[in-house]
Amino acid sequence: MTSGTQAREKTFFGQPRGLATLFGTEMWERFSWYGLRAILATFMAASPAMGGLGLTQQTATAIVGIYGALIYLVALPGGWVADRVLGARRAVLWGGFIIMCGHISMAVPVRTGVFVALGLLLIIIGTGLLKPNISAMVGKLYPEDDDARRDAGFSIFYLGINLGAFIAPVVVGWLAADGRWHLGFGAAAVGMALGLAQYVLGRPHLRGVGEEPGHRLTPQEHRHFVLASLSAAVVVAGALAVWMASGTFDLDTFALVMTVIIVVVPVVYFAYVLFGSHSLTEDERIRLKAYIWLFIAAAVFWMIYDLAPTVLLFFAQDKTDLSLFGVRITAATTQSFNPLFIMIFVPVFAALWIKLGNRVTAPQKFAFALFMIALSFVVMALAARSAAGGRISVWWLVLVYLVQVFGELSLSPVGLSVTAKLAPQAFKGQMLGVWFIAVSVGDAVGGQTARLKNYLSDPAYFLTLAAIAVVAGLALLAAVGRLRVMMREHHDAAGAGPPSHQR
Repeated sequence: MTSGTQAREKTFFGQPRGLATLFGTEMWERFSWYGLRAILATFMAASPAMGGLGLTQQTATAIVGIYGALIYLVALPGGWVADRVLGARRAVLWGGFIIMCGHISMAVPVRTGVFVALGLLLIIIGTGLLKPNISAMVGKLYPEDDDARRDAGFSIFYLGINLGAFIAPVVVGWLAADGRWHLGFGAAAVGMALGLAQYVLGRPHLRGVGEEPGHRLTPQEHRHFVLASLSAAVVVAGALAVWMASGTFDLDTFALVMTVIIVVVPVVYFAYVLFGSHSLTEDERIRLKAYIWLFIAAAVFWMIYDLAPTVLLFFAQDKTDLSLFGVRITAATTQSFNPLFIMIFVPVFAALWIKLGNRVTAPQKFAFALFMIALSFVVMALAARSAAGGRISVWWLVLVYLVQVFGELSLSPVGLSVTAKLAPQAFKGQMLGVWFIAVSVGDAVGGQTARLKNYLSDPAYFLTLAAIAVVAGLALLAAVGRLRVMMREHHDAAGAGPPSHQR
């Protein structure tokens, strides 16, 4: 395309018009995701008299943890399906439609967990199709050599994520107040419907991006894929049916079993890569071993960070005076603090990393993130102790989320960059998806930590998790020199790019 043509073409903040289509789709999808996330745990724990499911807070925390974990886990097969079967454009379209159906299922005003379970399952499947592929489409809007413009485009795209994440808890939380849960779920469905509508209307601006799979299956491979998928679904459904028929099924045990499976996934994957016959060089093996350290550190970080929509949400509901500047807010609105701080501090941290340059390595940034997440739970322990005498100011949670954002902006932007750097050549594409498995493991294990609250006081619970993060951070710092050698880092700028909230 000539520069004269580019000048005449309508743009979106100086970017291709297709970015506006993807920006809007992602914003509304995140609206639906964060809106549901802001009320899901409290809905599950609310009494049937208040329209909830009547679960304990510990069980609700475990289930929400597994739900979040599966959302990130299915990004891997979702990317594969787009690349080999549907193409990214259709994967996003079908993913958004399935997500919308999931929210509609949850919005059905009946007091049974069946529609809730169906709704969550559909949202998991749909998000697996939409989330990894819409980001890939953003990258494909630009020529290969247009790195600067692409980076700016992604920054605008991620602004959509945070706008959706900021607005959703306020709107959905207000609609769902006083037991109007299904109205809140319905708002999430409407949000996804709006995203789908503008995605379909904006298709011409995508100019064929994502129309075809990158490596389409042959007819024989396609038949094998369909057969394998149906077989897997039948096996899983059959196993669940047998378990339920045995009379031993309960949600706590189910969540525990799923947590074990999720934790085993990366163990098996890393063993497969390290010990399989993949012609890895010795340097690649050493770098992968260094990456495992960072993977574990990230999982510990997310284990604590992603307790926001469960443990911290329950604390807001039960222990705080929900008033900001004299205005009453809902407990769900506290989930907007995080994306608000993300939007404020992204440019600050971008400038900080540029100023520090190559002096701070990826392991050091990860260690700092762990110390920040630990500090946030030390603050929570102090808040919990103060709350023993009655409700406390919600400003305690504002401080907690502020500290946590400092940690996220030190870890999240570095993750994909260092993953790409340390991945063996034969596994570059797969390993980018493996980074999100760290989030999955953290979410699953974090959901299980609520069991500790049966044996520990609230302050002790928060301090225990803080201590785990501190130990992990100290271990990482102690190993910085060794990891630097293993990573062949030599102070190059791994992950020093502009941080952004990429979830």
